[in-house]
Amino acid sequence: MDIQFTREEKQAIVPKIKLYLKEELDKEVGNFDAEFLLDFFTQEIGPFFYNRGIYDAQAILEQRMESVADAIYELEKPTPFSR
Repeated sequence: MDIQFTREEKQAIVPKIKLYLKEELDKEVGNFDAEFLLDFFTQEIGPFFYNRGIYDAQAILEQRMESVADAIYELEKPTPFSR
């Protein structure tokens, strides 16, 4: 899996990286360096965030499926064989 950002996404993210480095580390970097840092974090740390998102989505899906199963169970009509 290769995580890629669109040009528009990079244009939104790079200034945030530059601002963070300036405000928190008193380090000014250009667009190239900020984009290079973004690429590094995307490749090295991005999969952890991606996987967390997958796990969270799976947990939500499981909850929703339980709700659907409960709703279907409530639709059942009593029969002589019901408990």
